[in-house]
Amino acid sequence: MTNEEFQQIVLKKLETLETGQESLAIGQKNLEERQKNLEERQKNLEIGQEEIKKDLKAVIEQTADLTEFREEINEKIDTLIEDLNTVEIVTSKNWNDIAKLKSVK
Repeated sequence: MTNEEFQQIVLKKLETLETGQESLAIGQKNLEERQKNLEERQKNLEIGQEEIKKDLKAVIEQTADLTEFREEINEKIDTLIEDLNTVEIVTSKNWNDIAKLKSVK
């Protein structure tokens, strides 16, 4: 093998190495871009999660308010029912008294 042939072989190998390094550099850039995209998406997920937490907190507060309102309404309805029963009893007594007064005539 001559010196020129040897140099040609070495040059071809160097070109192959350079091409491989360029491919690795491109691959590394692609990985870095993909990692950046993943980090951006993760940030968006974290922002979305914070918004969900705020919404959930508002729902919990509204649920507590509605529960309290429901209890107040139930108490008022119970009071109305008791008052209605009292009115029915008094009305019944009054009808009874009216019937007695009519029978006395």
